[in-house]
Amino acid sequence: MAAIRFEKWQALGNDYLIVERDELPFALTPGRIRRLCEGHFGVFADGVLLLSPAADPAHVADLRIFNPDGSEAELSGNGAREAILYLRRRGWTDSDSFSIATAAGEIRPRITGPDTCAVDMGRASLASKDFPGGPEDGRGAVTSGGRLWSFRHVSIGNPQCAIHVGDERQLTALDLAEIGPDIEGDGQFPNRTNVSWYTELPAGRPGRIRARIFERGVGETLSSGTGATGAAVAHALEYGPALAPARVTVVLDGGELEVEVGEDLQVNLTGWARPVFEGRLSEDFTKELHETE
Repeated sequence: MAAIRFEKWQALGNDYLIVERDELPFALTPGRIRRLCEGHFGVFADGVLLLSPAADPAHVADLRIFNPDGSEAELSGNGAREAILYLRRRGWTDSDSFSIATAAGEIRPRITGPDTCAVDMGRASLASKDFPGGPEDGRGAVTSGGRLWSFRHVSIGNPQCAIHVGDERQLTALDLAEIGPDIEGDGQFPNRTNVSWYTELPAGRPGRIRARIFERGVGETLSSGTGATGAAVAHALEYGPALAPARVTVVLDGGELEVEVGEDLQVNLTGWARPVFEGRLSEDFTKELHETE
């Protein structure tokens, strides 16, 4: 069985394996994805990006995004940038502006540098099927770790639960491994949810926030583009139309992202992504994957 070519990319420490569907000798099942992403025994990654020739000629490619637990994500801001810059480097397009199809719908990137791009993420929504019992403003409350957390639901292709905390000291002290799972799997969220905790930098000032992210199907991550977007939208909404910042800098463990939030909640995400290495899975490991259900 021929070895499978892949590339490993990262964006603010959020790392994915990129594979092209037409180079795979078998489908990517949840078991195979878990095996690929596994530490020590696999390649180790936060997920897999699967690129295919576009079903609609209006797009450059179709992108599917998989979490390391084998589940499929509708969208990933960091993963999307990695896929976008990969497509450009690998010659799928020579245009600076194009579109790709995802499970969350069309996204439109604009290449801004050798390793940077801005992505039109579409319009965020505060009400969605992922929070079916929620009010129009997305506000709610959830219990975890013996505490009641007030949150704002934000849908940006995938569900985000954004939680404001008072200051950076409180944010740093949070044990996300302890409190994250119960919020991710709370019954209010039928498809589970991503969770972000955020605070202003400095406290009480709009436009710059520090955030920590607990990703659905992953756990705490160094960064998340959609998690940063959800936190930025919730932050802007707290200040109302007159005072809301048009651009929010989100400081994550892996670096910084810029999120533009329009009055209609139209969102643009700007950041970098870089290749780490490329390689081929050995024939033995490829055979193991083939035998994995």
